[in-house]
Amino acid sequence: MLSSPSPPPTTPAELCLPHVWRVTDLAREECVVPTGHPALDRELPGGGWPVGSLVELLQERPEAHAWQLLLPALVSWSARRPGPLVLVGAPYVPFLPSLAARGLPAERLLWIRSEAAASRLWAAEQALRCADVIGLIAWLPQSRAADLRRLQLAARLHGKLLFVLRGAGQRLQASPAPLRLLLLGLDDMQVHVLKRKGPPLETPVLLPAHPERLAALLASRRRSVELPVPVEERSHVLDRLVTQG
Repeated sequence: MLSSPSPPPTTPAELCLPHVWRVTDLAREECVVPTGHPALDRELPGGGWPVGSLVELLQERPEAHAWQLLLPALVSWSARRPGPLVLVGAPYVPFLPSLAARGLPAERLLWIRSEAAASRLWAAEQALRCADVIGLIAWLPQSRAADLRRLQLAARLHGKLLFVLRGAGQRLQASPAPLRLLLLGLDDMQVHVLKRKGPPLETPVLLPAHPERLAALLASRRRSVELPVPVEERSHVLDRLVTQG
């Protein structure tokens, strides 16, 4: 007796639900702040920086690309909400006139200085628990996975924008951060997405490493240095040197 062919396997119902995240897709974050870099937004779950979640930024130099990468979102976020943005352990004094010129007033920044790793971590936790604080940028090169987990939980509980900066050498260490980025490059910013709620990203996202005006000035200086000196000018200079000798 011939048996009828078995029906094709049905797709699990949960795979058809829009609120279920599949690892082959980017997750849908409930609340994000656009980064201000469209090319990067396209590669991040939800299309921006997640609110209430730890974003870990790794780079060789602690000051290299932090402001260029984060400033557009910080300006946008501070325009939507009152309250200070807290900096913990910033390696250099923020240049307030430049930040103000790009839309982030000096009075919106609260800078906490501390050299001790434990003090930095404590200050970061207290800032996340403060109702008035709308975001935190913390330089915590000596933090451990357990420390980051505490910050992640605090950011989630209080709905804060949280960025932690560490050294590029820590990229191989475990981290509870749902989003990890490695920042490389000098003349351009190479953003390597090491970890995200979605499929791996093999190629870096290329972003400008400097503000538009500064980039134009640097390019102009490079062109002037690279221009060859005309032969006639070189001969006049040599003639004067010979005459003076």
